[in-house]
Amino acid sequence: MAHILALDQGTTSSRAIVFDDAGNIVSLAQQEFKQYYPKPGWVEHDPEEIWQSQLAVAVEAINKAKLQPTEIAALGITNQRETVVVWNRTTGEPIHPAIVWQDRRTADYCDRLRSDGRESMVTQKTGLLLDPYFSGTKLNWLLDNVAGARDRAERGELAAGTVDSWLVYKLTGGELHLTDVTNAGRTLLMNIHDCAWDDELLECLNVPRAVLPEIHASSEIYGSVHGDLPLAGMEIAGIAGDQHAALFGQGCFTPGMAKNTFGTGCFALMNTGTNVVPSEHRLLSTLAWGIGEDTEYALEGSIFIAGAVVSWLRDGLGLIKSAADVEPLAASVPNTDGVSLVPALAGLGAPHWDPRARGAIIGLTRGTTAAHIARAALEGIALEVTDIIDAMQSDSGCRLKELRVDGGASNNDLLMQMQADLLQTSVVRPAVTETTALGAAYLAGLATGVWPGRDVLADQWQVEQTFEPQISADEATAKRATWNRAVERSKDWAHDE
Repeated sequence: MAHILALDQGTTSSRAIVFDDAGNIVSLAQQEFKQYYPKPGWVEHDPEEIWQSQLAVAVEAINKAKLQPTEIAALGITNQRETVVVWNRTTGEPIHPAIVWQDRRTADYCDRLRSDGRESMVTQKTGLLLDPYFSGTKLNWLLDNVAGARDRAERGELAAGTVDSWLVYKLTGGELHLTDVTNAGRTLLMNIHDCAWDDELLECLNVPRAVLPEIHASSEIYGSVHGDLPLAGMEIAGIAGDQHAALFGQGCFTPGMAKNTFGTGCFALMNTGTNVVPSEHRLLSTLAWGIGEDTEYALEGSIFIAGAVVSWLRDGLGLIKSAADVEPLAASVPNTDGVSLVPALAGLGAPHWDPRARGAIIGLTRGTTAAHIARAALEGIALEVTDIIDAMQSDSGCRLKELRVDGGASNNDLLMQMQADLLQTSVVRPAVTETTALGAAYLAGLATGVWPGRDVLADQWQVEQTFEPQISADEATAKRATWNRAVERSKDWAHDE
């Protein structure tokens, strides 16, 4: 039996999972790391803490599986995507904390680029929008705001990349500086039509080519882990941004299939095959994955705050003691009693793209309880996803037969039932919900011959539970109308920041 190690470097924790060749979890290790909020709307991580936590859980997972590193057939990496790290190419020392994908510090810069008429060119080449979410404007900020960084970057002394690049650099002892097409496609710097860094985009964001990694496919043998590390000799053979890996791990291999990951944020992707489908609803056209000579694409809707709103109920408001408490609390009331909660704690993503939106709780009365607010928080997550799925169906012309779900919050049965009710379609939770890590394992295993092709992977996907709509279409429409009113009130709130 072959085993694959998947490194799943997320926004709030580093995880490592060992899978067997049937796609089953053999062992799992996880370690949270610190979040830094130096100013309102700013979010940072310590790159060294990311690396050390990821290495520690990888070793722990292998030990739990009672395996030796030499018994691991391949190593796959999946990662939080748009987070940017810049480091000294020689010493490996980061020059600044990593700027996290949730960070909004470049909102004004994006506004200036839009005012200069650059967004249509950027969208045509990248499938993305000019928003602080994406890596390119963060990298521009680092080069302009860290003393001497721009000159050092242009001289080739610095390396920049998303978290996958940082991990590969560290795993290979500084020998490799590379990324895959899914991560490169989220930078605003790569043309998704030819999967190459684009001179016009580099000029637009004032980023020197010398600082960027090489772009590779998502499934190939890139190199081996350096001999000085406890994972020495493992072949690194799969890389994909977390949402692309989840789409692959969910077996969404044909056009029209879609998944939503309920994590810190929510990320819905629909496979569009070999075609780049432009969106009329401000969704993103993005890479699904690159395997060999084949490149496939997807439509994506990104929600910045989803499961994180439950953490906020716990840590910010003290309404619950643990995240698991939100479901029984919300289920203790039959409805929200007119309360709407818009979880725009870091602005609104698709389809609104308003970085100055802020969270809102509206409809409060003297009768409002913590249970109503908890239920409104869960309903707000499901309503956000419903907006995105509707836009996807319109853009693609595909009517969704089912929505495959994963991520930590997909284990919340009440939330999944709300999602089925609002979508008026089946919501399907697989037996293995660790589909992000599973996708990375699958990509690595395909490159190393553990699996001969995707048909085998599709056959391994199994259903754990299906949620069917339990309310009428009219009731779902009424809920969405109230939601839309609340969303409008949350928009453009922080325009004076």
